[in-house]
Amino acid sequence: MQVTIDWTDLAALVGALQGFLLAGVLVAHRSNRAANRLLAALMVAFIIYLIWDVYYSAGLTRAYPHLFGISYPLPWIFGPLAYLYAVAASDRSRRFQPRDALHFVPVVVVVIAGLPIYMMSGPDKVALFDRLQAGGNPSTVIAFLSPFMYVSGLSYSVATVAYLRQHRRRVENAYSNTERVNLRWLMWLAGAAAAIWLLAVSIRLANLNPHTIQRHNDDLVALAIAILVYSIGYMGLRQPEIFRYDGRVESPPDESPQPIEAAETHYERSGLSDIEAAKLKAALLSLMASEHPYRDPDLTLPELAERLDTTPHKLSEVLNADLGKTFYDFINGYRVDDVRRRLAESASRNLNVLTLAMDAGFASKSTFNQVFKKLTGHTPSTYRKALAG
Repeated sequence: MQVTIDWTDLAALVGALQGFLLAGVLVAHRSNRAANRLLAALMVAFIIYLIWDVYYSAGLTRAYPHLFGISYPLPWIFGPLAYLYAVAASDRSRRFQPRDALHFVPVVVVVIAGLPIYMMSGPDKVALFDRLQAGGNPSTVIAFLSPFMYVSGLSYSVATVAYLRQHRRRVENAYSNTERVNLRWLMWLAGAAAAIWLLAVSIRLANLNPHTIQRHNDDLVALAIAILVYSIGYMGLRQPEIFRYDGRVESPPDESPQPIEAAETHYERSGLSDIEAAKLKAALLSLMASEHPYRDPDLTLPELAERLDTTPHKLSEVLNADLGKTFYDFINGYRVDDVRRRLAESASRNLNVLTLAMDAGFASKSTFNQVFKKLTGHTPSTYRKALAG
């Protein structure tokens, strides 16, 4: 038996080893076990997929035919695991529920449909493999199910991104700083998964015969998955809080900011009278001007509501309906104004702009630059130069 391993196979094997190490680290962490275990399960699925890609590419099918087809159902669980991980990682109170098992019904159907192939003898499996390589058709059931694998993957990618966008709105209506909520990491992961599925679909559509085993094309998908595993490991080393979930960030209250027109309707239904809303708004603006609570980088909606002796729901009503802002935009608007005021003072000329930003309550340079430019139309440095000129 001749075994041939090229550089793509080596990359897949290294990716599998990286995934194995990541899975072990994730399972060992005690914080947010639901999210970490889901990501570990996704890593295990990637590991098996990468190893079996080498199994086919290296010509091991004839030597170990009983392993043929084991990796086929795996892509059906990539999407559900990535989606459930995003949900659990963005909501620390989330626990795996019985209804979540419904996400894995399709893979069970695929396994059952593939039982006749799994139960074949070794020589029959080799013959089937040779027939597929030559452009022959698989079983009718597998031929019918295969296109839905791509539909499933793309659908879950869209659902994951949509969920995270919705969650971002909830977060911005509860937290003044979002760096410790890991949304950027989760959006990156969802985007990377979607890109791999688009690559797989593009490759499949480009094949003249969709049933032919295209080793080169399959290697491209495996290489993309290996790169994703490398990237997850790299980001875990650079930002360990991604997997440890350090900090006191908890699930935000389910108070999604709405368009102003919709918010006004909700505002009328809430039972908060115009007089109560006006008093709460006045108290809020007075507190912001006198005590500067926005300078606390970890300020949250419930904490500010407690200082105003009201509920987070009522405060959110006033912010959304009366001021037309999310909590995030409202607080960071005050922080930008604080920085602008100090930039105009002669006493602050020798102070670094980032120092002023941190004093105002920003938790990172990137967020400060982004919010400052959004609200002023200028970067902090160009704004300061304009003041000096």
